[in-house]
Order: sequence, then C-alpha cells, then structure tokens
Amino acid sequence: MLLRKLIPSRYQRASVPHVALTKAEKWRFGLTVFGGKILGLVAVLFLMKVLPNMLVGKAYAGDTFTAHETNIMNSINTVWTLVAAFLVFGMQAGFVMLEAGFARTRETVNVLMECILDTCLCGVLFWAIGYAFMFSHGNGFIGTHWFFLMGAPDTYEATGIPLLAHWIFQFAFADTCSTITSGAMIGRTSFRGDILYSIGVTGFIYPIIGHWAWGPDGFLALMGSAGNFLPSLGQGFRDFAGSTVVHTIGGVVSLAGAMVLGPRIGRVFARDDKKNGGLPPAHNLPLAAVGGFLLWFGWYGFNPGSSLSAMDAQGIGRIAANTTLAACTGGFGAMLAALWWGPTKGKFDLAFSINGMLAGLVAITCPCYWVSPLGAILLGFVAGFIVFAGVYLFEWFRIDDPVGAVSVHGLAGIWGTISLGFFASGQYGATGPTGADNSAPVAGLFYGGGTAVLKAQLIGNLTIVVATFAVAYTMMWVIRLLPHPWNLRVEAHGETGPGGLDAFEHGASAYNDPEAGNGVPGSVGVKDGELVLELS
Repeated sequence: MLLRKLIPSRYQRASVPHVALTKAEKWRFGLTVFGGKILGLVAVLFLMKVLPNMLVGKAYAGDTFTAHETNIMNSINTVWTLVAAFLVFGMQAGFVMLEAGFARTRETVNVLMECILDTCLCGVLFWAIGYAFMFSHGNGFIGTHWFFLMGAPDTYEATGIPLLAHWIFQFAFADTCSTITSGAMIGRTSFRGDILYSIGVTGFIYPIIGHWAWGPDGFLALMGSAGNFLPSLGQGFRDFAGSTVVHTIGGVVSLAGAMVLGPRIGRVFARDDKKNGGLPPAHNLPLAAVGGFLLWFGWYGFNPGSSLSAMDAQGIGRIAANTTLAACTGGFGAMLAALWWGPTKGKFDLAFSINGMLAGLVAITCPCYWVSPLGAILLGFVAGFIVFAGVYLFEWFRIDDPVGAVSVHGLAGIWGTISLGFFASGQYGATGPTGADNSAPVAGLFYGGGTAVLKAQLIGNLTIVVATFAVAYTMMWVIRLLPHPWNLRVEAHGETGPGGLDAFEHGASAYNDPEAGNGVPGSVGVKDGELVLELS
C-alpha cells in the first residue's frame, strides 16, 4: 500500500495545466500539422524517386564515374560480397546437421569430423592451388597464375572487389562442393580415405573443371563467341551461382564414390526385400530439419551474393525472391510426390519434404538472375518431383545414398541448369559493379528465345557431368585399391563393431547416456597397438 502511494500508477495521467484553444487557433494548429505531414510525404516520395537513381541506376556503356564515386561503389560491393561469403560459410552448420541427422547414430561423430576436415583442408588447398586453377588466366582448361595468391592483382578482374574478398567468397563455395561429396559416402568411408579424396576434389577436380565455366578464359564461358569453342552456337554456358559448377560436380563425385564403395554392410534394398528393405530411417529428424533451414538461410548469400554487386538492387532482390519461391515449391513437390506414391503413400513425409526444399534451392541456383518469380515457382516444383524419383531410382540400382545427396545436388543441379533454356524470361542481361546491363537479355524457349540457350546449357552441363564422373570414378577406384588404413573403405569390423565408425575412427560417441542405452557406454582407448572398447 505504501508503494502504491509513493509510485503513481502506470495508467495515471500526469497533472498538466489545461489550455483552451479558440476555434481559429484549432484550425491553425490542425492546418500546421497537416501541412507538415504533406511536406514530409513529398520529401519521402522525392527521395524514393531520386536516391535509387543516384546509387543504383542502370549502367550503360557511356556512364562515367569519378574516382570517389567508384571507390564508394567498390566499398559497398566488397561489404556485400563479404557478408554473402559469411552466409555461405554458415551453410556448413546446416550441412553437418542435415547429414548427421539423416545418418545412423554410430556414424554421427564421423560425419561431423569429415565436415570439419573438409573445411580446414579446403581453406589451405584453395589458397595454395585451387583459386589459381579456377580463377586466374591461363587457357580454356586451367588457370596458370596466382599460386599461393602470389603475383595476384589487388582487385579481381573488372569487379572492383579486392581479390582476397573474392577469394573468401569462392572458398566458401569450394567448401560447399567438398561437403556435398561426402553425403552419399556416409557410414563406410575410412577417415584417411576421406582425406585423400578431399584433396583430389578441393585441390583439382572442382577448381579445374570449374574454370571451364567460371574462369576468365574458360572454354565453356566463352563458348559461342568468335574464335572460341562452337562459335556458331552464339551462346555461352551460363551458371549464375553454381547449379552445375558447385552442386552437380559435388553430386556426381558423390555418386562415383558411392558406386566404388558399395552399400553399407547390412543395407537391404527394396527390390531385394519389399517387406524389410528400403531407405533406412534417419536417426534424428529434428536435427536434419534444422539443418535444412540453416542451408536455406545460407542460400541468401549463395545466390544473391553471386552478383558481387550491391549496386544491382533490382537484381539481388529478384534473386532472393526467386530463391525463396523455388525452395517453397520444391518442398511442396516432394511432399506431394511422397504423399501420392511409394512406401510413404498417404503420409506427409518429413525427410522428402526437407530434400525437396533443398532440391528447389539447388535448381534455382543457376537461373536465379534470369527467370521471373513464376518461372522460379515452376522449376522449383519440378525439382521436388525429381528428387523423389531420383532417390528411388538409385535405390533400384542398389546405390546406397544415406542423405539423398546425388538426387538433391546432382539431379536437381542438372535440371536447374537446363531449366534456364526454358524459363529465361527475356528481360534480364548481366549484373555488374555499377548496376544491371539489360541491353542483351537472355530468353529461353518458353519466352520466344528459341533453343540456342537450351543447347548451350545442355552442352555445358553434359561436358561437366561426363568429365567429373570419369575423373572422380578413377580417383575413387585408385584409392579403393590402397592398403588399409588408406583404403577408401573402412575395414568391415570398423563399420560393424561396437560403436561403429565413431568408436573405430574417433574413439568417441555422439550420445553418451548409458542409463538411457544411448551411444557407447564405457571408454575407448588403445592397448598394445589395438583399439579397445571397454563397456560399462
């Protein structure tokens, strides 16, 4: 009661003197307030009209900028690129959650360690040789300068972005490709074998083949122009953010590894046992779902960030919207496919919905700049059905892919790349450091552009798929011939023994709760040169 007397109620009005206004004064006061609001509205409308043209106006060949203006634009573009790079790097958290959630309990630590290894290894290799192979000048097949980033210019090409900022952005992409590779090889790959193939993927396969499409003088990038590959085609290969360069390469390498490894011990396929066979259940779907959403969030750096330009406001806004819509319809497509067909018929399957969402994201990654929102909706929806069909296709061929990596990244990546030839809307041309240049818009078959873009996309994608599979399969086969512990596949007792790969390779368990019967109760150690698991 004392406090109530000392402290006024929150609803009690302060005591203020009341001032009575005459009618004329009320009119003057009202007109003053109204006039101020009108002036503020006019000012806002003026800024909305003038400011975008000052900062992100359309770029034309005749535009010139002062050194100060150019420096401001380059600084803004650099910050934009770095923020996007950080978002893409954050996708690693999504990958470890997704893969660990879809895997079995006994290989969870192994999944986490493989992703950490891939990231650390990728950073060093991409600094030493990967970036040079991929983004320096050389010839149509490989870059030949800037090894260890020595002798590199301050900025990358005509982007105005510091080369080191470009390197960090592209490192995050290379890390993504490397992580994708492990998806279909979970549960039976030796950790030392993982080290060897990761060196091959990050140091050689991804950057060299990626140079063909993204290098300054790559033969697919320059395809269709005078004096280069297939000049009569009149179109170059386009892959805005990496449906082919990142995702298809990663998915195809993963397929080669899964084929060379063979299935996990005890894996029963549906065609061999309709009752007990089929896709093993994920051990932690909540973890996988969170991982899927983290990947979606990171994709807002992956796709819009590939513009390397914050000046193209319309472009990055369109890319972000297209990315969102394709993810939504991809999830819907896979959800409906699982509801209508297969062992999940009549059920809303979470695992397929997650992978459908990711398939839509993979598919939109190539055409995100050139398609309309309607095109993004349609191609994402198709991607959802493709990932559903792909999972059961590889199941039929007895290819063990625990997380659906080949379907999500390989097949959806191929579809997304080809879809540009159908859905490019004929409105958008190229992005640049000062804004968009739509003087030469890209048009697909459905928008009156004929088949030229479609042909270029088919040729470029097929070239990369065939080359990647041939090199990756050979590499995996050679590693498979090595003696243990460097063999690609872990020893049988390492896969099936107590604690599985987690205990055999890492001496740890992801879930240590002996009372609940989870994980590997007890301790793991080495005695007389042999692994010892003491159960409590």
